[in-house]
Amino acid sequence: MPLPDPTRHDPSLRPLCLLLLPRELEAFLLRDQAQDLLQAPGVVAVDPPRTPYGVLGRLPGPVADALAGGQARRLVKVLARDARRDPSVGGVPRVVVIFHPLQYLLARAILLAVGGECELWYGRWDRYEHAYDASPRMRRRLEQLHEQAASRAQITFVASGALADIEREAGRDATLVPLSADGFPAPDPRGDRGPEGEARPPVVAVSLGHLGWRTDWALLHEVSRRMPELVLLLVGAWHDDECAGDPEYAACRAAPNLVWLGRQDDEAAARLILCADVGIIPFKVEPFNDAGLPFRILKYALLGRRTVSPPLAGARTWADVVTFADGAPAFVAALRAAAGTRTDPDDAVRAWALEQTARRQNAPLWERLGDVGVDTGGR
Repeated sequence: MPLPDPTRHDPSLRPLCLLLLPRELEAFLLRDQAQDLLQAPGVVAVDPPRTPYGVLGRLPGPVADALAGGQARRLVKVLARDARRDPSVGGVPRVVVIFHPLQYLLARAILLAVGGECELWYGRWDRYEHAYDASPRMRRRLEQLHEQAASRAQITFVASGALADIEREAGRDATLVPLSADGFPAPDPRGDRGPEGEARPPVVAVSLGHLGWRTDWALLHEVSRRMPELVLLLVGAWHDDECAGDPEYAACRAAPNLVWLGRQDDEAAARLILCADVGIIPFKVEPFNDAGLPFRILKYALLGRRTVSPPLAGARTWADVVTFADGAPAFVAALRAAAGTRTDPDDAVRAWALEQTARRQNAPLWERLGDVGVDTGGR
């Protein structure tokens, strides 16, 4: 039996619009539009019930209706009770909004529980009945629930013109409400402005290799802070165990302009370097790092990118293609100087790198092999 309309007995109960969220708000695809509607005091978000909507859709009809009916009656009672305690909190549903056909079972039960005038609004941003992960039986059920929801809804709002056409072909009206992305980050693609108003175009840098003990996290944190126009692609495995308790590492993990891509194979890594203006060596200047020759210098150079490095002695072996920068301000200046290389690679740097073949590098070893009488095959 439907409950009597609460407003007939208590006109102080305010009318509500219930947004039945198919998942928690932060994970909801239409989060921005939901948050916009939730700015209205009379719009209330209802999280998914304990029994998931997908379970309701797989249950036999009478069982699903009984379960949805119990959920609806409890929800309506809670809203009325809360309103009597605080008129600014609860109320009585006058609009129920769903975003998936599986939600129609609960929405229909709410309409029945409330009685009186309560509208159903149905939002459709996809062809749910053709979902890849739905079995043939579930697809038939989704098609059935879609037809029921779209036929009963006072408003069906759709994300695309194509979805609107489908509804019109079925003899129903649909309101076009495309998607929004208010909360998606939108840094200026032309960069930012310096203190004197000078343009600072975006700079994309890449770091290739190990991210752990050797990395100067304090340097990277300071560079990322000073360069809001920087995008740093971190290509390589990161090691939380090696950096546990390091606040600079934690700050780098949280920095929005450091993009952690994990380990990639050589083919993917090369393409990622093509996306960058410059390569970096983010090593601490200390004995373990100082004397070695960082392999990544050559890999960056093969794609026409110079390397920005702290003053490491070993890196001076390839000083022709390395810009040395001592400290965060110098590092920032060197990175900014590389802006635009990704669309205009340095041909001289690439030509130098292509000459650094194994045969050329091994020349002293080949010569010695001949001197000691080892057959080199005439090489």
